[in-house]
Amino acid sequence: MKVLLSSVFGPYGVDDAYGRKENIMELFHNQVTREQGLFSLRFHHQSFGLYFLAENINAPTTVLDFPSEQRFIKEIKKGYDYVGISFIVPNFLKAKRMAELIREHAPQSKIILGGHGSSVPGIENKIEYDHICRGEGVKWLRRLLGENAERPFKHPTLASVTSKHVVGIPLKTNAAVLVPGVGCPNACRFCATSHFFDKKYTPYFDSGKELFDICVQLEKEAGYQEFFIMDENFLKRPERARELMRLMEEHDKFYQFGIFSSAETIASMGVEFLARLGVTFLWVGVESKHEVYEKNSGIEFKPLIQDLRDHGISVLASGILFLEHHNQESIWKDVEFLVGLGSDAVQFMELGPLPGTKLYQDYDQKGILLKNIPYEEWHGQHQIWFKHPHFSRQESERILRQAFQNDYDTQGSTLLRMCDTTIRGSKTLARYSDPYMVRRREGLKRTAKQFRQVLAVLKQYAHNDQVRSLTEEVIEKYQTELGPMSRKQKLFGKVASFFAARETARVIAGKNVYQPKTRSLKYRMSVKDLAVESLKGKSLANILKIQLNREQNPIRVELNGTMDKVNAKTLARNILGYLKREDSNVQLNLDHLLSIEDESLRRLLAKLQKYYRRVQIVSSDFAKTANEAISTLPDTLSELFVVDGLLAEPTQQ
Repeated sequence: MKVLLSSVFGPYGVDDAYGRKENIMELFHNQVTREQGLFSLRFHHQSFGLYFLAENINAPTTVLDFPSEQRFIKEIKKGYDYVGISFIVPNFLKAKRMAELIREHAPQSKIILGGHGSSVPGIENKIEYDHICRGEGVKWLRRLLGENAERPFKHPTLASVTSKHVVGIPLKTNAAVLVPGVGCPNACRFCATSHFFDKKYTPYFDSGKELFDICVQLEKEAGYQEFFIMDENFLKRPERARELMRLMEEHDKFYQFGIFSSAETIASMGVEFLARLGVTFLWVGVESKHEVYEKNSGIEFKPLIQDLRDHGISVLASGILFLEHHNQESIWKDVEFLVGLGSDAVQFMELGPLPGTKLYQDYDQKGILLKNIPYEEWHGQHQIWFKHPHFSRQESERILRQAFQNDYDTQGSTLLRMCDTTIRGSKTLARYSDPYMVRRREGLKRTAKQFRQVLAVLKQYAHNDQVRSLTEEVIEKYQTELGPMSRKQKLFGKVASFFAARETARVIAGKNVYQPKTRSLKYRMSVKDLAVESLKGKSLANILKIQLNREQNPIRVELNGTMDKVNAKTLARNILGYLKREDSNVQLNLDHLLSIEDESLRRLLAKLQKYYRRVQIVSSDFAKTANEAISTLPDTLSELFVVDGLLAEPTQQ
């Protein structure tokens, strides 16, 4: 049995038969920094849910992310038992087209529809399908495939962002995504996520220790020390966050985190705790000054946000426009309120009654939904799709654009504000004398030195006098806190200016859409370079399976199942062939081997030993099977092992 899990096809952010140019496949450039020109923060996010699903089932699986239509056709022709399509409401037509292609080119494949788009009313009669997955997907998919739905979850190794650019400079991805759970019990009436997961929280990893162990694992496997936590309200489970903090202190770890959390939980945990935990980015839903949700009751946002920034925590404050109480006057009071909070970034979203939410149900009953507006335009960054008593659809487009422009004109770019937050945090944390917070300050100072290289660009391209003055103030703070710039920093500043000039020309020419690259990742599948099926038996227990990630260096190979002398020999032959052909290094992860037959691991390592500088063998403390086999190995093979990223002796039991 084989499974294909795919996102919808591209191109994205263009006007065509399937989409609209305003629905850009970049979170920040689409709905946060969209009017900031050269300084808009540019990056893509992978379809995290697909990789999480693939990691947590037993069936051989391929994840196809951001394919073209032709690439999707090519993949489905390979013969899958199930093809899953994940989509949001604006991508309804793309999902429909993909289902048609499956019926045409792979009629034997069963179609699974999933994601927020599956909440479209009457979807059963609008798109070809065999199964629809709504809500938590891992257990659902396991049950569909006849697997044990209740077994523990595994966390994939995934970069938080890809194709990262700042002022045109391509930057290395240095953070991983961390998914503790899905859903949110706050059940805000407009929130598609909360309603999609039945207005409750489903944890995948319910303790701080589990999260800590994952962080250690991701650091060991790929060197990650920064993590973006994809959890709707991470601090809602304070005991988990406190345990994570305690373990980090006990083990002298200084991980950094970006999180989503509500104001109530931030206030209850305290800003100092967040700084100590290593939170450097926080997304908080402010929504509106006048429509107060329970999560924001009694919160004074402005002092809270300034306190967070003073501790080196960049804040994204999100707000909603075109609420019921908004008219031509009050809507601008909310814009001024949100801008006046002084956050690093502001997200303005149009009120969007999406299928599945209480808001959609209410507006449907009132008869004010504009159902003649195609789903491609239901994305919140162009025009509203309901009748508002005070605004036309055209007015909503204009006011949304002006709101973003107001924020940019008043506070400057998000990049400038993040530079300011970092240096403010370095100054504040200088008050602390305990060693842990001293190390936190050192981390902020390192980040500040990196930010410093773009300050000259920020001043050079400041678009009005107020922003230029704000930039000069930030430059002065850096001068006071860090002293004069080094020769190397000045040189990098000139390099940044070169990239900025090139990026400015590209933006002016109207070439301001970055398309995400197609990614294909195979789980437990035989692949061309590393085919390792055992020749000794036909049962699943006698098969050595691999998960291969080619997008990293070293290339990461996770071994699953049983290792025996025959498949170990085959694996060694393929790895040696790969090392001779390619420049990349190879990292083998043994954590998930179920059994290792006598001498098979020793024989594998002996064949790879001459490439010890290019091959790393990784196993964690919890990998009992691997560690038992490692304990029997001769010391001469120790140079292949990695412990906490350093070459070390094999673990002894």
